[in-house]
Amino acid sequence: MSKELFDQVSIRCSRMTTRAYSTSFSLGIQCLDKDMRDPIYSIYGFVRFADEIVDTFHEYDKATLLNRFRAETYQAIAEKISLNPILNSFQKTVHQFGIEEKLYDQFLKSMEMDLNLTSYDQSGISEYILGSAEVVGLMTLRVFCKGDDAMYQRLKPSAMKLGSAFQKINFLRDLNADYNQMGRNYFPGIDLSNFNEDAKRAIEEDIAADFAEGYKGIKQLPRCARLGVYVAYLYYIALFEKIKATPCTTVLTQRIRVRNRRKISILAYSFVKHQLNLI
Repeated sequence: MSKELFDQVSIRCSRMTTRAYSTSFSLGIQCLDKDMRDPIYSIYGFVRFADEIVDTFHEYDKATLLNRFRAETYQAIAEKISLNPILNSFQKTVHQFGIEEKLYDQFLKSMEMDLNLTSYDQSGISEYILGSAEVVGLMTLRVFCKGDDAMYQRLKPSAMKLGSAFQKINFLRDLNADYNQMGRNYFPGIDLSNFNEDAKRAIEEDIAADFAEGYKGIKQLPRCARLGVYVAYLYYIALFEKIKATPCTTVLTQRIRVRNRRKISILAYSFVKHQLNLI
């Protein structure tokens, strides 16, 4: 037997991971052309596992686990196989689409920052967002461009801005867990112990600017990828609008969510706009 069956089992693990951890991204991935879905599942599975190490496994030695995951990642890519099915499917995508080492290396560096830092200056948070979100957007863009480097370079700035917007919204959504439970502050110059509406509004204005730049890139994506990214974009816009309408004291103590029925309506709305070529 060839390795094909093992590769099929591996990608099923990445699909299952994505669906278990994120219904919103799962909906977006289902809207991509079929040949793009598994590579994006593999990228999500990779970043999800690394993120779980630093955010969830509190009773374990996180540094040791992350170092092991990093070593196994590079080994999988070098050998083109891993007995970790998540890494096996990720390495296949890395080779298939020419994802640069500097992208997943920067991502792993940001995960390492979460082990040691609880607050950031502007330089530090820029580096963190670059690795935790912007390069993830670039890895997926490599898949969407299918080897067209000119398209990749043209859309790269917008993809980074969109990733940045998504991450900053995650920061706001997860303020309770990040700040109250783990003592992290991802907003330089803002005292979360005295979080107020002015501070929240300043963060929201920054996110809105990132969204505006990110949307410019969505409109230029190839049709085979545009609907899936647009669905994720509209989901985050809905979450953003809900956070904007929520008092700062509530944002600091509760995790804001978008209901499933709203996600379904976003999906239907996006599909109609895509069919009419209005995105």
